[in-house]
Amino acid sequence: MRFSRLLVLLAGCLLSVSASGGARDPDNPTCPRDPDWGPKAAMTLTPADRDGKRVLLAEGVIDPFLPDRLREAIVKDEMIEEIWLRSRGGDASAGNEAGRVIRSFPGMLTRIPSGWTCFSSCNFVFMGGDRRHVDKGGVFMVHMFTHTGQRDVIDGSVAKGTDDTVELIGEIEQLSALLASEDNDFLIRMGVSRKLLTEIMYRQLATGGKDGTGQRYCLSQAEVRKYNVMPVERVAE
Repeated sequence: MRFSRLLVLLAGCLLSVSASGGARDPDNPTCPRDPDWGPKAAMTLTPADRDGKRVLLAEGVIDPFLPDRLREAIVKDEMIEEIWLRSRGGDASAGNEAGRVIRSFPGMLTRIPSGWTCFSSCNFVFMGGDRRHVDKGGVFMVHMFTHTGQRDVIDGSVAKGTDDTVELIGEIEQLSALLASEDNDFLIRMGVSRKLLTEIMYRQLATGGKDGTGQRYCLSQAEVRKYNVMPVERVAE
């Protein structure tokens, strides 16, 4: 009898781990320990047929040339109706611009499939869809957007002297303020709640962490709905 109960308990534990998407990151407990955010190379754009739909698989790092490449890929294949994303992020401004490119194609759906992770500037590419879906098991991972994560640049300036450091930090603060303003405007245009910035994104630490990416936060299914990241209805322009 005790052995049977032990088996039941073990099965329950396994089901619990499976339902939560696998092992959790001890430093960022809302997120998976090993996120699948695709290759470290520049984002590839691959048309494919999935579940009877024509989709564009967007996988990899967001580079400055992504917006132009993305527009070209969508125009080239008029049957594309969904864009599936997994990325560790990349160029912040290019992410915003790529999101605007997607929004220029009415009815385009962006999706984060189960097991895939969309992090950092990928968030803004995803929010460009006027229809958006985060599958159960898909990961919408955020952190604070800033230029202060470039520790090697700051350290080099410190070595040169105080005046250089003060000047660099001032430039960083200006760039970060401009980016914050751009992000806020972007969210308004995409129909996403600005509280996503104030309550989640800009409350996460932008520096630190064992791999230098900063503190991460992964939204739950309830939160992607709360902040209209995944709208119940079609987003108005």
